[in-house]
Amino acid sequence: MATATQERTRTSSANSGAKTTRRQKPERGFIASRELAENMQKVLVDLIELHIQGKQAHWNVVGTNFRDLHLQLDEIIEAAREFSDEIAERMRALHAVPDGRSDTVASTTTLPAYPNGETDTAQTVDLITVRIEATVGTMRDVHDAVDEEDPTTADILHAIIAKLEQFAWMVSAENRTPSKG
Repeated sequence: MATATQERTRTSSANSGAKTTRRQKPERGFIASRELAENMQKVLVDLIELHIQGKQAHWNVVGTNFRDLHLQLDEIIEAAREFSDEIAERMRALHAVPDGRSDTVASTTTLPAYPNGETDTAQTVDLITVRIEATVGTMRDVHDAVDEEDPTTADILHAIIAKLEQFAWMVSAENRTPSKG
């Protein structure tokens, strides 16, 4: 009596002329290496942490231009949540297992801790800009290795980087003064 694995290999071989290898899944898709999975995990935890810290900022920002910053933080939070979902789903498509548990995120994020309590709008602008830039920094740090193994995933990183850098520019502009000359 043949096992399910033997039957699958036989069926696969009969249909395609090749045996299924240990690194292939029944879907026969691309399978991320350990390095690619680890790099994507680094991006995932920073995006989750950006979402969480963005909510902390959103709830506790006070001061001049409160409403505008409060609404702008909503946009950043929503984007970070969507981006984290996109990365996690890409990981699953590549047969990697994302880990978004709170203890994993807290212990592996590169983002600095967000202060407790109310924060002035100007301070919030600086705090959020630093966190967006740290998240982008993680993506830029892993980009070349990701691109070498999987240009499709690198394309996803490109789109996320572009949007986060736009957010960082728009938020940080709140505290800038016009340059002279």
